[in-house]
Amino acid sequence: MHSPRPSRLALAAALLALGASAQAQTSLERVQITGTAIKRIEGETALPVQVITRNEIDKAGVTTAAELIARISASANNLTDGGSVAYGGFRDQMGFNAANLRGLGVSSTLVLLNGRRMANFASPGDAAGVDLNSIPAAAIQRVEVLLDGASSLYGSDAIGGVINFITRKDFSGIDLSALAGNTTEGHGATKRSATLAGGFGDFGRDGFNVFGVLDIQKTTSLNASKRQFIKDLDIPGRLPDLLSSYTFPGNMRLSSDQRDILQSEGFKSNGKDVIDSRIVNPAAATGCNPPANLYLPDGIGGVDGCTFDYMRDLELYPKSTKSSAFTRGILNLGGGHQLFAEVSVARARTFYTGTPNRVAADVDVALVPALKGSSLNTLDADDENRVITVRTRLTEAGLRTSELVSDTQRFVLGTQGVVAGWDYEWAYNHSTSKVSDRDYNGYLNEQMILDGFAKGTISPFKTSDAKGLALYSAAQIRGEVRHATGNMDSLDFKASKPLMSLAGGDLAVALGGEFRREKQNYHQSDALKQDLILGETSQGPDSDFGKSRQVSAVFGELSAPITKQLELQAALRYEHYQVSGGAASPKLGLKYVPMPELLLRASVGKGFRAPSLSDLYRPVTTGSSATLVDPVCLAADPSNTVTDCSDIWSTFNYSNAKLKPEKSRQFSLGLVFEPKPGVSFNADYWNIEKTNLISTLGVDVILGNLAKYGSLVHRDEDDAIDHIDLVKENRGKQRISGLDLGLKLGGLKTGFGEFGLRLNGTLTLKSQQQTGNGDPFVSNLGVFINDGAVQRWRHTLALDWERGPFSATLSNSYLQGYDDQHIIGKPDRKVGAYSLWNLSAAWEATKALTLRAGVQNLANTAPPFSQQAWFFISGYDPSYTDARGRFAYASVKYTLR
Repeated sequence: MHSPRPSRLALAAALLALGASAQAQTSLERVQITGTAIKRIEGETALPVQVITRNEIDKAGVTTAAELIARISASANNLTDGGSVAYGGFRDQMGFNAANLRGLGVSSTLVLLNGRRMANFASPGDAAGVDLNSIPAAAIQRVEVLLDGASSLYGSDAIGGVINFITRKDFSGIDLSALAGNTTEGHGATKRSATLAGGFGDFGRDGFNVFGVLDIQKTTSLNASKRQFIKDLDIPGRLPDLLSSYTFPGNMRLSSDQRDILQSEGFKSNGKDVIDSRIVNPAAATGCNPPANLYLPDGIGGVDGCTFDYMRDLELYPKSTKSSAFTRGILNLGGGHQLFAEVSVARARTFYTGTPNRVAADVDVALVPALKGSSLNTLDADDENRVITVRTRLTEAGLRTSELVSDTQRFVLGTQGVVAGWDYEWAYNHSTSKVSDRDYNGYLNEQMILDGFAKGTISPFKTSDAKGLALYSAAQIRGEVRHATGNMDSLDFKASKPLMSLAGGDLAVALGGEFRREKQNYHQSDALKQDLILGETSQGPDSDFGKSRQVSAVFGELSAPITKQLELQAALRYEHYQVSGGAASPKLGLKYVPMPELLLRASVGKGFRAPSLSDLYRPVTTGSSATLVDPVCLAADPSNTVTDCSDIWSTFNYSNAKLKPEKSRQFSLGLVFEPKPGVSFNADYWNIEKTNLISTLGVDVILGNLAKYGSLVHRDEDDAIDHIDLVKENRGKQRISGLDLGLKLGGLKTGFGEFGLRLNGTLTLKSQQQTGNGDPFVSNLGVFINDGAVQRWRHTLALDWERGPFSATLSNSYLQGYDDQHIIGKPDRKVGAYSLWNLSAAWEATKALTLRAGVQNLANTAPPFSQQAWFFISGYDPSYTDARGRFAYASVKYTLR
């Protein structure tokens, strides 16, 4: 006897016969579900797939793929615009917005558009993945997030999971929509967007359909001076050591001999005490020229110097223009065959504005007004102690501003249909990513500036006259400094067919393969190759590179409904990367439906991730560390302080052509319980282990264990750090496990309307990694380690209400607090939880017109304080917080059918 009220799970179990596309007498359409190559009646599979609908996207008020991904509870440490600003130009891949499932890394998360790849963000760096700016968000019908390793079906970069953005397929009519939003404090980070979508042709009637979407979005920048929470964080008082020692007027960085001479003369820079440190500034006696430059005895400038508070006037959110166009056409070829084509183009143009440039200038002591009476000024002209190194901020040259332009194109052409009972599909996919990094303002010819200080044309201690200002103007270097292009060409095919009848339905098989060619080209301007640009890091005269490789893969999948309650899935993919070699990735899945209301599922599999072209071939790159203490400096002289020995150390980043692929093992156990239609609960335990990690040691790890890693630290003749080598190697393991939880309550009808509840949460139980071979595992679960923390609990919650033409949604996103980054000399502390409440409401005025308004971050919740020293931005963690505060928006949508 069948239940008189069959649930969706029972229906999926009963109709899971995977053949019968031509023979089945049913109106249910078989569809492709992320995580399987076999078309099936839509329903739960052995693998956990989270689906986000277009309606849910609209209710959330998000307009970009990056904003949407940030709300997935299973994601952690995504790359965001806020993070790009936070890097301050000192780190790579500015402008890159990327997804990171499980916190396993951008390179282990595969992003697809309609089930197929896109070219990775072209700029070389530590992360290899799709730029979310290239996703045509306005065309998205739904998003399927496969929260399980999927290397067996999709490829080596799907260890953490798959995010598949699925567009509309068959649409006719016109949709017009517009949105405008603004912050309620400071009026920065305003957003304006407009979307035009149209389609014509009814595939069932006319045999064709063409659909297209054009979307344009503009945002304005948000400055720290506009946000009260920056003042409330009291960064100068709480984190003075994480600010900057490059000030105006400039700080003198004395040699040990110069310090000793000035001490013997009783020199006082703060007007109170004879100097006892190597950083001194005569302006300290009069307060250091506030408000940008402060006298902070505990700061990086020390008791005798000044500290620059860059956080008081820093850009927290960039100005940008993001546009995309997407079109898809399908044509009935007859005989059960269809021709389809997709064209997608996107451009993101973003301005990143940082602090004024800085320089360590060498000047003769005669050009230092405060030292004209010192015995240093009586030394011979060629005496090295006459040369004073001054760390100064070039405020008169303007703010450093970079223009980052990212262009993405993707063309897909293929056919699908049925041949001899096989559902088949093949397509050619050509995708490109182009990134242009342009210096817009504040980047200068370094030698001209150094010569100007040496000659006295400009001074680190006083404002410039007309001649000095003219020098700053003439020294400006503008234009493209880096250009990167990434190309991907692939040919893929797959086919599925029922083979025989089993007790639970048809035994079905899928076969497929892919041939792909990846190419990456990188070019630096001549000025950058010659290391002429102050504020930019050069990779030297041999920096240009162009590399390519071929990737081939074959896979097979089997679905065996052994009984009406039990289904077995198996998949195997062999993938071979030119140079890096190949590996087989197997997967086994089991689904058991003991009763119509309950589904049990399990999976186990292996995967591997090949190193990226950047990992293998990128030229040596100069970068910068966080502000860290050199233990050798501290031990060398008892009088040396933490301030004396702290700095942002130069790093040399090396690729490694001998890298081997990472390998993974994962398994999951879960259930879905649906006691009645519209009510469901799911829970899935997942466990992933990666070995042969492709990684570099953190500078904090190197300095913390010089006995083991001291050879990576290069020092000058004074035993001061010159630079630190960061070398990509296969080292250590990573282990992470947790629980994904979901709850849906729908159709709750009351006299006040119909209510619904949606909850998705991730409880991470373990997240640990070895920093090197043989090193102990270090946990970043609820602890900020190196570049971030994995919160133990994250969730998104939404309460929906509908009554007639009116609807509303109250939602919450929550991230649990964690232990802050451990900083030498500071007490350990905790970072508070981050909880945001959002409200949106809609009125369907007519069948054609819908009005919506909403407020994100209703309570204007500020990012919690953090003493992290990884990001250029200090006082909070910009990787998961939103500096905009309360943001109100309104939108209108008009539909013509």
